[in-house]
Amino acid sequence: MSVPTIVVHRDADILAKAVAARIITRLVDAQSAKGSASLVLTGGTVGIATLAAIADTPARDAVDWRRLDIWWGDERFLPDGDPERNETGARRALLDHVDVDPERVHVMLGPDSGLTAEESADAYTTELRKAARPEDHGPAPSFDVTLLGMGPDAHVASLFPGMPALYDTRPAVAVHGAPKPPPTRISLTLPTIQSSREVWVVAAGAEKAGAVRLALSESGTMQVPAAGARGRSRTLFLLDRTAAAKIPPGLGRIASP
Repeated sequence: MSVPTIVVHRDADILAKAVAARIITRLVDAQSAKGSASLVLTGGTVGIATLAAIADTPARDAVDWRRLDIWWGDERFLPDGDPERNETGARRALLDHVDVDPERVHVMLGPDSGLTAEESADAYTTELRKAARPEDHGPAPSFDVTLLGMGPDAHVASLFPGMPALYDTRPAVAVHGAPKPPPTRISLTLPTIQSSREVWVVAAGAEKAGAVRLALSESGTMQVPAAGARGRSRTLFLLDRTAAAKIPPGLGRIASP
């Protein structure tokens, strides 16, 4: 796994806009190199603000949205269209404003599908396996970019400290008893996240500073899941100044205006 690079921006607004610009550049590069690209989305305040920033910039037209596969790192197990679903936020912020191919938008199904949470996770696992190619060397695609938010408890996706999902090696898993509502979720597992070419952890706010420090230290992933958020070729921690306030001394970082 790659060693994290830390990039610090002045505030959450600038952070979202900067991450949006990075995503556009990375997707264009991937499509130029191999014809298509894949992006794993996250929810949360900064995650959705990033998608809105992509929608707001004319540079979005540089991306061939029809040749982009869109996945989710996790989803709240709620009905289609529920405002608390990550998918709902992503559609309102970005996907409804660009010409995506509906067949390449891979949603995690909710209870209105008739599936249980376990069945939904199994269905997502099947989709991931179908999309994986021999060169991915595993049961899930090597995503070009996996975006992850991070909680004050250092959770990423819906992988919370000390919970059984952290031990799971299947591509996707049902999560029950999550410490923040709703308690039932679907999540990619750490092995799937780590199969990504690049993993970008995006965090803003002073309440995240302790989690950022732990995620960049030698902490174990069972108690600090974000410590396992690493990409095969590149890992970025994209932060605002308050989230970066407790970064351990000696860790290099790139300070942006």
